[in-house]
Amino acid sequence: MLSLTPTLAETEIADSPSLIARAQQRDSESFCQLCRIHGNRLVRQATALCGDPSLAEDLAQETLFEAWKSIRRYNGQCRFFTWLCAILLNRYRNVLRRKRPLAMAALTPTDRDGAESLLEKLPDQGFGPDEASAQAERAARLRSCIERLAPKHQQVIHLRFYVDDSLESIAAALDCSVGTVKSRLFYAIEQLRAMAQRERAEI
Repeated sequence: MLSLTPTLAETEIADSPSLIARAQQRDSESFCQLCRIHGNRLVRQATALCGDPSLAEDLAQETLFEAWKSIRRYNGQCRFFTWLCAILLNRYRNVLRRKRPLAMAALTPTDRDGAESLLEKLPDQGFGPDEASAQAERAARLRSCIERLAPKHQQVIHLRFYVDDSLESIAAALDCSVGTVKSRLFYAIEQLRAMAQRERAEI
């Protein structure tokens, strides 16, 4: 099974100040090395975000292109991959602006903390076909619900639960305070819970 988390060695290389500094000096080979380390993981994150493998490839490529153009703005206050994911979220937002997808059903009924629990789970390749299909359906519904949130709330949900980063790192990537991240995260989760409650009321 592929891991969403790079190896310790890859992380150390990818976040190496010297490698990033060379890329910021327009050393294309150093940037290509960053792309080799983060590329596949970025595609997986894009797939989790949009649910469309073809679109995910395009989003990842656009993200890396944008990162190359703006790499001098990376200040090292968050992990490099978190910074890439912040760019990815902006690229995906632009896609949604061009063509808003049709809304799908809301979250499936869960207990009071179900929304937060679902955010921590993606389809597992170890499940049998039926369970994998059910997990994929829940993940698609969850994506639909997240897309109903305001962009600033989508960002914190994705970075916290899909990228699994710290509040401090998310704040650095989004150029805001930790308190702002906490506030947005709390509001977003409450909104998702409200969607689940409305769905239960309609059943």
